[in-house]
Formats: sequence, structure tokens, C-alpha cells
Amino acid sequence: MDIYYIDGQYVPADQAVIPVNDLALLRGYGVFDFLRTHDGSPFLLQEHLARLKDSAKKIGLYFPWTRKELTEIVNNTIQKNKYGNATVRIIVTGGPSRDFITPDGKPRLLVIVSPAPALPESWYTEGIKVITIELERTIPGAKSINYLDATMALTKARDQGAVEAIYTDTAGFIKEGTTSNLFAFYQDCLITPGKNILSGITRKVILKIAKPLFELKIREIRQDELYRADEIFISGSSKGIVPVVQVNDRVIGSGRPGDRTKALMQQLQEYIKTVTPSGND
Repeated sequence: MDIYYIDGQYVPADQAVIPVNDLALLRGYGVFDFLRTHDGSPFLLQEHLARLKDSAKKIGLYFPWTRKELTEIVNNTIQKNKYGNATVRIIVTGGPSRDFITPDGKPRLLVIVSPAPALPESWYTEGIKVITIELERTIPGAKSINYLDATMALTKARDQGAVEAIYTDTAGFIKEGTTSNLFAFYQDCLITPGKNILSGITRKVILKIAKPLFELKIREIRQDELYRADEIFISGSSKGIVPVVQVNDRVIGSGRPGDRTKALMQQLQEYIKTVTPSGND
């Protein structure tokens, strides 16, 4: 059985509880971050911890833990579970509230480790469909636990045979997915939105490994422009790089994963192998 870290204790998953007066439950007030392990080691843990703290700052959530304390807790939880490839969710809840709406300054820390699920191979070999939906995050730079909009958007995507829903603003500009960032190739130029989005850790890696290979532009993309892309892909910690071959009812490029996207997929795998993700660097 999985072992979780819950507010100072390591407990079996079936004993993991928090009080019902926690603002995470009452109001959806809290932040989290999500990462993968490879061969038992967390990938880019320090970057994820920095984003977690920044998310808390953006929503005004008290964050008393040091980076050293968090690193030790996360690594201990990973070691207690002994999975080679796992997912790690680090959650900071709003904590108890006497009036059931404003925090008392006593946040709770949770670390949940579980085996990494096997994603469909067809996503990577054949590509996926995504849909667009007019929606924006309330605080784009904060990774909040409030995923009501994302859950509804993903349900709509699944109903249409799509894997992901891509947010657009009221002006028709592409933003990001519910759990991913978006990239588009126009010949050898790689473009990704950079305004009012959650800056993904995997997104930053892709920008780094793509720089020697392609021209890069961080700018807004209109939805009608997206349809004319030669190649599109989404990225995220749980999924890596996933080629997109259909947006709504429009086929992208040849309708197959493109060579440029496949080259970046290979580069990302090589990067993961070369980086030592001990969490302590």
C-alpha cells in the first residue's frame, strides 16, 4: 500500500485524512505541484518546489517550510514507497478556519506518491485530438488545487473524443491546456504562448533543448492561426511531449506526428537520462 506524508506523519494511504474544517475541502483553497520520478529519483524537484512556494505566495497562503525541509520530506516519502517510476503530488492546504472561510495561518503539507500510470502508446505514435474552450485561470501563475473549471473542460473534451482541452481567452488567443502547455511549429519556427499561463517545468526544459535546433518565439497564437500550424504538441510533467494531430474538427498538418515533434520527444528523453534528479542539487 502507498505511504503518504500527511501533516507531519507518514501513514498508509487508507489512513490518510485531514480534518473537515480544512479550507482545502471547504473552499478549494490550497496549492500543489506535481512531478515524476525516474528510476526512483525525482525529476527537477527543486524547480517544482520553487513553483510550489511561488504559487502559495500568489494566492496569499502562508508557507512556513524551508526548501531543505521540503526536499527531505519528499525524498523520504519517495523512498518509503520504493517505486521506480512514480508520480509525486505535493499539496499545501489552507488549513483550519474558525469562520470556515479565512485561514488561521496553519497550513497543512501533504505528499502523495503513487505508481506512474502507463499512458496509451498511441498518444505518442499516432497523436491525439484536443478541443479549445473559452476559459482562463483565475490566477494563471498559481497552481491552485481548485480544478473545477479544468474538470468540466476535460469532461467536455472526453465527450468529444479528445484528450485535452486548450483554453482560449475572449479575444481568441490560445493560452494553455488544463494540465499542459501548448507548442506549435510553423516550418522550423517553434512558437508557444507565454502570457497569462502557468509556466510549466517541462515547458522550460523544452525551450532549453529546442533552442539549438529551431527558431523560438514566445508569443500569442490566435485560434485560427493554430489551425494552420505544421505541427502541434502539448507538454506536461505526467505526459512529456504528446503530438497533437487534430484541434476540434480540424486536422493539423499531415494528420500524423511530425518529424520536428518526434525529434524533440527524443531530445527530452535524452535530457531526462543526462540530468541527475537527486532533488538535492
